[in-house]
Amino acid sequence: MQIDLDTLSKDDLTKLKADVDKALKTIDTRRKAEAKKAAEHAAKEYGFSLDELLGGTVKGSKSAAKYANPADSSQTWTGRGRKPNWIISALDAGQSLDEMKI
Repeated sequence: MQIDLDTLSKDDLTKLKADVDKALKTIDTRRKAEAKKAAEHAAKEYGFSLDELLGGTVKGSKSAAKYANPADSSQTWTGRGRKPNWIISALDAGQSLDEMKI
């Protein structure tokens, strides 16, 4: 497919560029989906699921909680990311992280 870019208007070129950018984004998504499907098929041939082979790890899975609020044990923190307000308040009040360890 050959397009003579010199004959296209600025609007046509802008639209073409947007279409190309969109196609480039979706091609990786399609290729990843195809690769995942092929991997699932290969795992199934051996009697496993892909999750079993990967150790059950899921992207975005949460880490185990390491700290709990002494005043409300339902409030926990993994020790990663931003400190929750209850941790900040406890630290300001003189408590240590060790006191809040689970």
